[in-house]
Amino acid sequence: MSDAIHTAFSLQFADSDFSLEVDLELPRRGVTAIFGRSGSGKTTLLRCIAGLQRCATGELRFGNDYWQRGRQSVPCHRRPIAYVFQEASLFPHLNVEQNLRYALRRAARGGPTLNEVMELLALQPLFARRPEQLSGGERQRVAIARALLIAPRLLLMDEPLSGLDAARKAEILPFLERLCAQAEIPILYVSHSVDEVCRLADHLVVMDSGRVLDQGPLEDMLINRHLSSDGDNDVSAVLRAKLAEVDSRWQLARLVFAGGSLWVRSNGEVAGSELRLRIRAQDISISLSAHRDSSILNILPCTIAAISDEPGGAMQLLQLSVGDSQLLARLTRRSVHHLGLHVGMAVYAQLKSVAIIR
Repeated sequence: MSDAIHTAFSLQFADSDFSLEVDLELPRRGVTAIFGRSGSGKTTLLRCIAGLQRCATGELRFGNDYWQRGRQSVPCHRRPIAYVFQEASLFPHLNVEQNLRYALRRAARGGPTLNEVMELLALQPLFARRPEQLSGGERQRVAIARALLIAPRLLLMDEPLSGLDAARKAEILPFLERLCAQAEIPILYVSHSVDEVCRLADHLVVMDSGRVLDQGPLEDMLINRHLSSDGDNDVSAVLRAKLAEVDSRWQLARLVFAGGSLWVRSNGEVAGSELRLRIRAQDISISLSAHRDSSILNILPCTIAAISDEPGGAMQLLQLSVGDSQLLARLTRRSVHHLGLHVGMAVYAQLKSVAIIR
């Protein structure tokens, strides 16, 4: 049975001007990020899928099973889902182990074992602690483990990192990356953070004012929509690469992608490791020739595919074709004019190794 998710909702609120109207067919595996600014309808959409939004009308089909038709809706507790909220909401009178064993009592057959989830999220050192003895990141790890243990067919995550400071986000993101890479069920991940979307998502849905503006594979959406949430520095491209070799003398690794290769600092990964690279538009400069008398290691031949103006008038955004891959570069209008840059022109993209995020 396919686990593709089809949603078609029309939702009106009598006490406000907000309405939600979506018609989506979402992938059966991988992470779909629901992205948009606050108030765009992301959480409301998730609540409709979970069966928590009672006034919703429309159709919701998961695989061959209808969870909603018109106003007839399968109750939330009968939908094979798990929901991770912004707050962990653990039972305060139970320790970590007891919270997790409570979830096991509700588990469907064929789900992960307690040991498997413990290993995935590194929970063993936390087992005897009560929720008040955990950091925010640790509480969210336990909440995610509890969700996985009930063996859902669909995992919903509603901005699970929004209540954490930068240090706690850095603590939990590697665990989320591991979860997303290993999950065999679809995950819907609500966020307004471009950084989280770039690190975790495979598919992207962009929402605004209760409507879906666009959707598609992450790499295509980043290039076509020039996503930004926390500031201009967010505008990025994502490359999927494989580690080809390690230069032990200089502690560098060469990563190959569909269009070339990049040298980055070695982090101890072994040859063949697959990596996701985020490259911000502000970190790419353009030259007309391949300079070799420079400290920059990564100089990629490319073609200018598009040039667009940015708000304010001083900057322009270049879309670059690097073989079968796409990058973005932000330049001043003065630089574009000075170099005589135009669509179809062959140029070189220059990128510092330290600027590549992975």
